[in-house]
Amino acid sequence: MIAHLGGFLAISAVVIATPGPDTALTIRNSLTGGRCAGMCTGAGVSAGQVIWAVIASAGVGAVVAASRPAFIALRIAGAGYLIFLGVCSAFAAARRRPAGTHAEGWCPRRIQPRIAFGQGVLSNLTNPKMAVFFVSLLPQFAGPGRGPAPAVMLALGLVFAAMTLAWLAGYATVAARAGQLLRLPRYRQALSGICGATLAGLGIWLAAETG
Repeated sequence: MIAHLGGFLAISAVVIATPGPDTALTIRNSLTGGRCAGMCTGAGVSAGQVIWAVIASAGVGAVVAASRPAFIALRIAGAGYLIFLGVCSAFAAARRRPAGTHAEGWCPRRIQPRIAFGQGVLSNLTNPKMAVFFVSLLPQFAGPGRGPAPAVMLALGLVFAAMTLAWLAGYATVAARAGQLLRLPRYRQALSGICGATLAGLGIWLAAETG
């Protein structure tokens, strides 16, 4: 059991540390909205993973992963959402206003924590790779024999979500501090544009991906 847990933690660390849409979104929100926005985004991502863990432990995830139409629909939805966020960031940079903000007189307000949290949840739930990950990986560590134990799968999913939250919290802290150092508007606009292009690029890649 200890060996299985060690293998799970090692594989999870590699998956979590590999940059993807959730990481790009966390960095983007941290740069434009500060550490709080980044932390809320990471919390939303982890909440999405908890939902995936519940779905996988209930056996629903296997149905989604096995159904090609459902998987394609999930992939298109995720790609569309990433492209939408990327275009919003690009337009915000072009308008010289950080993404996720809107003007209120002379005092622009940053992205609200609940919006950042919701973006994190949607980013993760519309990521088809998460469906494949939770369905294909968790059963291998949930117990041998007749089949994976749902309770063990759920527990492993919660561990994975906690590891993700810790990792993204570090990203949020570093990105927020970098944003504070780059206080000049033109630097923030450039960063917003780069993050937007990255999100849109990931969305296009996801939409064009086959299999």
